[in-house]
Formats: sequence, structure tokens, C-alpha cells
Amino acid sequence: MYVLIFIVFGVWMLFFDANSYLIHHELNSEMNDLEDERDYYKKEILKDKKAIKAISTEEGLERLAREKYYMKRENEEIYIIEYEDSITSQKDYE
Repeated sequence: MYVLIFIVFGVWMLFFDANSYLIHHELNSEMNDLEDERDYYKKEILKDKKAIKAISTEEGLERLAREKYYMKRENEEIYIIEYEDSITSQKDYE
């Protein structure tokens, strides 16, 4: 009789209770996912801080403007060199 009650109690605690093993397992996996996401965003914040620090100087800002936006100084010529494999053809769009 005691063994039967113990088995029923064990099954109840493992599967049907509000604090069951399945719910704990699900919550632990969700917690691990959130911790991984937190670590990813911390790394991204550090990377963004480095980028902000790099463009906070006059030279960094000029470098960003020249490289990304192809800006130039007055009376200065800029030549953009494109290689054959980087140029998209009309066949790619058809």
C-alpha cells in the first residue's frame, strides 16, 4: 500500500504538479537562453562603445565619412575601384 502511494506521489510530483520536473526543465532552458542573449548583447554594447570612441575624434569621423559615405574634401578627387567579381550584372536581376 505504501509503495503504491509513493509511486502515485512521485508521478504526481514529476508530471502534474505546478512545480513539476518538466516545468523546472523548461524554465531552466529558458533561463539559459536568456543568459546567452544577455552575453551577446553585452558583447554588442562593447563593440558599439569602441565604434563610438573611434568616431568621437576628428580623424575617426573623417575616416568614417570617407570610407562609408564617400565624402571628400573640397578640390579633391575620389576614385572608386570596383573589381570584376564585385560588379553585379543585369543577368543577376533577371
